[in-house]
Amino acid sequence: MIKGLLSFNGRYRILHLTWFAFFLTFICWFNFAPFATTIGTELHLEKAQISTLAICNVALTIPARIIIGMLLDRFGPRITYLILLIYAVVPCLITATAHDFNQLVWGRLLMGIAGSGFVVGIRMVSEWFPPKETGSAQGIYGGWGNFGAAAAEFGLPIVALSTAFLSGNATNWRLAITLSGIVTALYGVFYYNSVQDTPTGKVYKKPKKNGAMEVTSVNSFVALCLSNLGLILGLALLTWRLAQPKIHFINQSQMYVVWVLLAGLYAFQSYKAWQVNREMLVGRKVYPPSERYEFRQVALLNFTYVSSFGSELAVVSMLPTFFENTFTLNHVTAALIASSYPLLNFISRPGGGYISDRLGSRKWTLTVTTAIIGFSYLNMSLIRSNWAIPLAIAACVLCAAFVQGGCGATFGMAPLIKKEITGQIAGSVGAYGNLGSVVYLTVFSLTNPVTLFQTMGVTALICSCLCAFFLKEPRNSFASEDFTESQGLANQNVILAEE
Repeated sequence: MIKGLLSFNGRYRILHLTWFAFFLTFICWFNFAPFATTIGTELHLEKAQISTLAICNVALTIPARIIIGMLLDRFGPRITYLILLIYAVVPCLITATAHDFNQLVWGRLLMGIAGSGFVVGIRMVSEWFPPKETGSAQGIYGGWGNFGAAAAEFGLPIVALSTAFLSGNATNWRLAITLSGIVTALYGVFYYNSVQDTPTGKVYKKPKKNGAMEVTSVNSFVALCLSNLGLILGLALLTWRLAQPKIHFINQSQMYVVWVLLAGLYAFQSYKAWQVNREMLVGRKVYPPSERYEFRQVALLNFTYVSSFGSELAVVSMLPTFFENTFTLNHVTAALIASSYPLLNFISRPGGGYISDRLGSRKWTLTVTTAIIGFSYLNMSLIRSNWAIPLAIAACVLCAAFVQGGCGATFGMAPLIKKEITGQIAGSVGAYGNLGSVVYLTVFSLTNPVTLFQTMGVTALICSCLCAFFLKEPRNSFASEDFTESQGLANQNVILAEE
């Protein structure tokens, strides 16, 4: 596969173009973090308001990933990514032109929608790579795309400093954020004109019904409704956070109004799910064994992504402050040390997918990795000021390696559950990752880093136990899928030769 990556031909060209699209959405999604202190000082924000903006940044990604997943399965990744990449410039401009906290909240809430771009590439990559390589390919897509968070942390401040003379301030953060959106929108047009949804000769499978996820049993329908409820409760938690006295964004009455609207949204979701699955629920339709899947498997992947990506987002947001306060470091040094966590995405997430491909069991790869995530976070909860800093960094790096490897292992399995609804499955799993970050960041805002690490550790261990007992290996997890890339010849040997 390494040779193919270097060739930039065939399906590897699609992989490179797609992970870079995801990379740009992550630069936009995280373009506030490098300037949080500067913006807070310039706009006179309180500490609680800055932490709330971090939560807002991931909030709407929760429902957006579900919606994007539905659009993706219906219209294909090419046009879906085009729309999303062009859209990213809107919240960038709102953030760049903000002059108070309320404007920043709207900018970061809307930016969360751009954060759903991850889902699109999952379907694109799954169309171009066979099951036996899907872990490695998805790991590269996710890991190298996630590197956009680190690129934003390092690259955007350089742009801001080098253009400071245009604004008269020490840093031109407004221009840096604006440029990230413009570049992303321009790449959207380039991407649309450079890719196709499937290899030539391969049919893009679409769900038979739209509006909700199609399930194949009554038990799965119940699980689907409970899964949707979890996402609604996550949004309700965010609303409660925005109503806290120190935030000053909405009042108690407005909070209750939003809660009623969320209840209405859940009722609507449940109705659409009933519409899509009505024939199965009343017994008029029975799925053959080859078309059945258990939504329980999706729910378990939701949980593993809470433990991996959800915790990663939370830690990336708080780790600089943690090192700064624990070891009495200056902000720059603490940020450089904390950057080791997201930087590992470049190798750790592809590594998790690669191991999932090679060990012969995606279930046990994910189960063991999630268990190690739990123990790693419990280890990080023991870090104190009397630790040697290199030892604390080593604990952080070890944890990051398995957290990001868990992300790769999760999406080494997710695209294999049911092909035609891969977008919706990826949307559900991705949404729960963001839900996890909202919950974890809320725990952090109410407690302290030690409690946060302990919470994430125990959660991951519980998740690992559930996977050990209930997670199943997908059918044909390591099959060689026959398709061609350019001439419509159903000959896997042609593809293998290209590698």
